[in-house]
Amino acid sequence: MSMKKMVLVFLGVMMLVVSPVLGADKIRIATEGAYSPFNYVNPKGELEGFDVDIAKALCEAMKADCSLATQDWDGMIPALLAKKFDAIVASMAITEKRKQAIAFTQPYYYSVASYVVRKESNFQDRIEALAGNTIGVQRATIHEETIKEMYGDKVTIKTYDTNENCILDLQNKRLGAMIASRPLMAHFIKHHPEAGFTFLLGMYNPVAAGIGLRKEDAELLSKFNKALDTIIQNGAYDRISTKWFGESLLKK
Repeated sequence: MSMKKMVLVFLGVMMLVVSPVLGADKIRIATEGAYSPFNYVNPKGELEGFDVDIAKALCEAMKADCSLATQDWDGMIPALLAKKFDAIVASMAITEKRKQAIAFTQPYYYSVASYVVRKESNFQDRIEALAGNTIGVQRATIHEETIKEMYGDKVTIKTYDTNENCILDLQNKRLGAMIASRPLMAHFIKHHPEAGFTFLLGMYNPVAAGIGLRKEDAELLSKFNKALDTIIQNGAYDRISTKWFGESLLKK
């Protein structure tokens, strides 16, 4: 065999060995892009938010080449299973039902849900106060079940494709109340006092949010968990959480 042929064969073998490793370091991440301040698209068309910063920190810890893209919430899990992307970093609550379809990392934050109303509504702070009203909630979230369990047919439930559209309808008096993540709505109330929103009743649905992956991607799951440990230990997590919420969301 000539020296030239030997070199070509050697390079071919190297390509077979190296390519899978290089490919594994390229991770496609999806987020919703309509769940401010966790993930949203800014006026420049760029993704921002807590989830986005966490995703970037994790990729840095993994030394991975990551890309972030938006995906409608309703189609998030089906698109992951169809391999349109490799991981979900979108404030997805870890539930038994979802665990039947996909795998989750350890929690990267904890949250509760609360009802929100307009101050001018003057609702009394008791469960019966919302009976007979229309309550808004984002579709395909765990909060819809909370409304059903608490009120049954005593209220009308209106679902929305995004939380932002739900907020708009509450502002425009098309809803009597809405239910959503308390940290999310606390951020909105703080930065948009003109909306005149306030919390009503207590806190519900204590949940843990995790990063979603396909069940067969055990190695990638392990990498994400190790990266989470890294950013928690090196202080990056607390810096990101404090930037967006003024405190660590890892507190239960």
